[in-house]
Amino acid sequence: MEDRVESDFLVLGSGIAGLVLALRLARLGSVSVVTKKENHESSTNYAQGGIASVMSAEDTFELHVRDTLECGAGLCHPDAVESMVREGPARILDLAEWGVDFSRERAGGGGFALGMEGGHSRRRIVHARDMTGREVEQVLLRAAESDPNIRFFDHWIAVDLLLESKITGGRGLPARRDHCWGAYALTGGHGPIVPFVARATFLATGGSGKVYLYTTNPDIATGDGIAMAYRAGARIANLEFVQFHPTCLYHPEARSFLISEAVRGEGALLRTLDGDRFMPRYDSRAELAPRDIVARAIDAEMKRRGDKHVLLDASPIGREKLLARFPTIAATCARFGFDIAAAPIPVVPAAHYMCGGVVVDLQGRTDLPGLYAAGEVTHSGVHGANRLASNSLLEALVYATRAA
Repeated sequence: MEDRVESDFLVLGSGIAGLVLALRLARLGSVSVVTKKENHESSTNYAQGGIASVMSAEDTFELHVRDTLECGAGLCHPDAVESMVREGPARILDLAEWGVDFSRERAGGGGFALGMEGGHSRRRIVHARDMTGREVEQVLLRAAESDPNIRFFDHWIAVDLLLESKITGGRGLPARRDHCWGAYALTGGHGPIVPFVARATFLATGGSGKVYLYTTNPDIATGDGIAMAYRAGARIANLEFVQFHPTCLYHPEARSFLISEAVRGEGALLRTLDGDRFMPRYDSRAELAPRDIVARAIDAEMKRRGDKHVLLDASPIGREKLLARFPTIAATCARFGFDIAAAPIPVVPAAHYMCGGVVVDLQGRTDLPGLYAAGEVTHSGVHGANRLASNSLLEALVYATRAA
């Protein structure tokens, strides 16, 4: 084992933000990517819905900005939202050029097939069937693994940032006067601890969904990056805003399998166990209201009735379209005994996404010189108090590119 690993750039995490960072930075120098488990394990890999972006003549940047600000309940930073929305189409085309096989319309020149999700006023969800995250992750991984300037360190856990103040003994320095030169990490959950030294360090460690019993996040989502940045003196904001996804499959063996919001976007309805459709009582947008409204409505109905779950009725979509548009969801539900075209799916809300995190500017810079961040680990100002559906992968794409 090496006593010390040196590279120009250190990336902690291997989801969409980490991989985009690595690929962009590899054009400038050597990159070390430290990841907790296999390099494909990340929240990105579980993202079903897609990536929100203005990709049709019926849509506008102004509408996407408005929908995002409204969903964020007045706490979004308009400049951050504007940057993300306007740069979105170019980043989608980057993914397509890398080889991401997005779903296309059968007619009309083969343009992107655009889905609809809650809180959006137009169809703008670019997707790869119902496993967009997996497709994006696999394509980016192949590109990164074939790049000679990128080296992966699987099964390594970063435990703390390597600060100049700790090396020189200048403890107590404010973050803005300190400097990050990498991170300490250990392999396999045990020692020895190895310093990874780099000219610039990038946090792409995701959120902390595993602090909750019921979450759609993988086991590695434990908030390590936020904790390391906090200990180093970087500002943290909006950690109280944790988004709950309304429709997680209710089954003891399903490991919190997500039923994509796109299913409701195509016409699925939420019902109580006696068949009552309840969402129109809570919001005029019914099943297509933003996630916080839908999740609270489901919770209220469960408490009012004493039920353990509600039902998602996908039968209005029709069997043929359901199986074509949502093959992975249909197959997974079938393994647990549910034919989603014939009977309603039992669902409950589950912790899904952190809207806050390490404070960054429009270029992904933290308060601590030498430390950058992108993706769910950050508070960029894009999400406010609640994230608009499918803006997460978009934010990671745009801000990883900006940070690099």
